[in-house]
Amino acid sequence: MTPADTGASTVVDAAPAASAVPDSVEPSDSRMAPGGPGYRRMSFALFLAGVATFALLYSTQALLPLISGDLGVTASDASWTVAAATGGLALFVLPMSALSERFGRRTVMTASLAVAVTVGLLVPFAPSLPALVALRAVQGAALAGLPASATAYLAEEVRPRALVTAIGLFVAGNSVGGMSGRVITGWVAQEWGWRVAVGVVGLVAVACAVAFRLLLPAPRHFTPGSLRPRVLVRTVRDHLANPLLRRLYAIGALFMTVFGGVYTVIGYRLTEAPFSLPQGLIGSIFLVYLVGTVSASTAGRLVGRLGRRGALYLGAGTTAAGLLLSLAPSLPLVLLGLVLITAGFFAGHAVASSAVGKTAQHGRAQASALYQSAYYVGSSAGSTVGAVAFHSGGWAGTVGVGVLAVLGVVVITVSGSLAARRAAGTPVRALSLPR
Repeated sequence: MTPADTGASTVVDAAPAASAVPDSVEPSDSRMAPGGPGYRRMSFALFLAGVATFALLYSTQALLPLISGDLGVTASDASWTVAAATGGLALFVLPMSALSERFGRRTVMTASLAVAVTVGLLVPFAPSLPALVALRAVQGAALAGLPASATAYLAEEVRPRALVTAIGLFVAGNSVGGMSGRVITGWVAQEWGWRVAVGVVGLVAVACAVAFRLLLPAPRHFTPGSLRPRVLVRTVRDHLANPLLRRLYAIGALFMTVFGGVYTVIGYRLTEAPFSLPQGLIGSIFLVYLVGTVSASTAGRLVGRLGRRGALYLGAGTTAAGLLLSLAPSLPLVLLGLVLITAGFFAGHAVASSAVGKTAQHGRAQASALYQSAYYVGSSAGSTVGAVAFHSGGWAGTVGVGVLAVLGVVVITVSGSLAARRAAGTPVRALSLPR
């Protein structure tokens, strides 16, 4: 498989081929590997960090119909409780990554979780929608220290051939957090209201944050960088000048546009006829996130079999099939559609984010931060545009937005392959999936 298959560099595509070589042949590499010292503790710690991040970040998403009714606002207005959090994360992820370059990944991740869980315990007492949106924005800004720092930590502390699997486990934690937060809030809110529900999520996140700090091994390969703005600007400019990184950032944003739109609006659709489900059952719908846990954690094997381009096509195709299937006026088919959307999204996200970590040769935290920024801009856009589309065109409008985003993923992947083939002097032929 050549770099042209994904538009990736040789460094990125070399990982699957090298995976057949046992880690034991590199005794001089002191970084962590599966089965080695500290690897399980590290994996579980970052898994819990992923759980806390997504549980807090999307704690209001399953509760939007209740928030609309309690505060007397429309679906579009209530969706800002999600968009503000993801927007705050997108805005602050780059500055937080710069702090992690200077003060260390573990330090920044610990501080970010501490602030986010503190705000999470204040959210239930928000007296109005503007206050709720403001608190959620602060919470998102605090959580910005997690995603990019975690990816950079893994890139520095884990052996290259194990990186996709390690990042897949972190992303799997995201899916478990997103699922558990929504399921818990759905059933708790049905009995005691949305304020108690988000308070319970805050307490769960506190437990995850404490366990994370106790379990995560101290970094052994971190070298402090500079906080000088000129250095940061130069690093960001270098990353944005890399065509492959730009494509990966766009792919992450487009995948998240689909996911953010679907899961922001699905609660409204399921409360309406012909489904008319109670809040507890709507929250349980998010158990399909378990599918994302599996697809994210197996992304490394998927890349090994199909290559990154093939894995991205499979993720995009699965997501598109789920979107179209969800149009059916049948609850089983809608649920199957959500399963496919979730599986395709998490697989595509794990593949793209791990490729960023491998492609960046310096300033990995900034490279990951730019990906996370684009990713959560996509989430904010999907939440807002998906809600507006639902208000004007029903569920078909939200699906239409998602399909356009998936087509964008396919176009970017194909264009990257063509550009890489031209750069390598390879004749451009009809593209096909790798055998």
